[in-house]
Amino acid sequence: MAEHPPRHLLIPFAGRGSPACRAALPALKLPNLESLLSRLSLADTDTQDESTRSPPHERALAKALGIAAADGCIPWAALEARQAGLAAPDDTEGWGVVTLCNWQVGIDDVALGDPAAIEIDAAESAALLEVARPFFEEDGIALHASPTPGRWLARARIFDGLATASIDRAVGYPISQWSPLGDSARPLRRLQNEMQMLLYTQRVNDDRAARGVPPINSFWLSGTGALKGVTPTAPAPTVSDALRIAALRDDGMAWAEAWQALDAGAIASLLADYTRGADVTLTLCGDRAAQRYTVQQRGLARWAKSLFDRTRAATVLESL
Repeated sequence: MAEHPPRHLLIPFAGRGSPACRAALPALKLPNLESLLSRLSLADTDTQDESTRSPPHERALAKALGIAAADGCIPWAALEARQAGLAAPDDTEGWGVVTLCNWQVGIDDVALGDPAAIEIDAAESAALLEVARPFFEEDGIALHASPTPGRWLARARIFDGLATASIDRAVGYPISQWSPLGDSARPLRRLQNEMQMLLYTQRVNDDRAARGVPPINSFWLSGTGALKGVTPTAPAPTVSDALRIAALRDDGMAWAEAWQALDAGAIASLLADYTRGADVTLTLCGDRAAQRYTVQQRGLARWAKSLFDRTRAATVLESL
């Protein structure tokens, strides 16, 4: 009899505390999720407050990969650089992710717009990388392109131990709330100011204005840290981004629709794998908490009870 490979599905923004998403929770109908939750057992809960720079889904992913790091120092850029061949396995220098973005200027503060919405193409990203590179190099920061336009990998000693907030925490909020603090972040703040002035003069932004898309007027640094003696060996979970955009926009209707599509798709598939005997894992993440559900041995009476019990999905998601 063939063995079923383990499957781990990790869902960011499964719960959301913003007003419209929270209002959409009670009416959510997620039969496959409820069926799956009634059959799996809660194996681990990670609960923090919403001031953490690393959101629950990033902490859960790091844990699944065997990466231990302080808040705001999960070395996502260093891991990506190693996987891309930009960093050797014994490289212990700090890396960070530089994401081009639109800072939205308001009356009282400046908010971070979602970089996923700026519609930057590869040519624009390459052109801006070339003009930005000398400014970063003056601060000892080496820039490298990544496969994603508008997203660069940066290598510098100052990134080792510099805590930065995930974009998923900062989008829609004043940048002053999430910008890195302390003396070690001073070069970064000066560089952001220089880049704002530089980007304002670029033809790329003139062309973007003509197309009616937001200007690229700054960058966000995240994913900072160094992979010191860490070689992730655990298989990576499948991470679903289906809920992200609606959650960040607090579009309750779109978030509910995305959840129902997820329930009919990836969740139904995971439930089918469980039914076939696979060793499945489900991790649900919200603003404050991540909960990991796994297959555990249970007595016959408890197994029979689980066939009729349905955990209300809304109750679980609200706790995240």
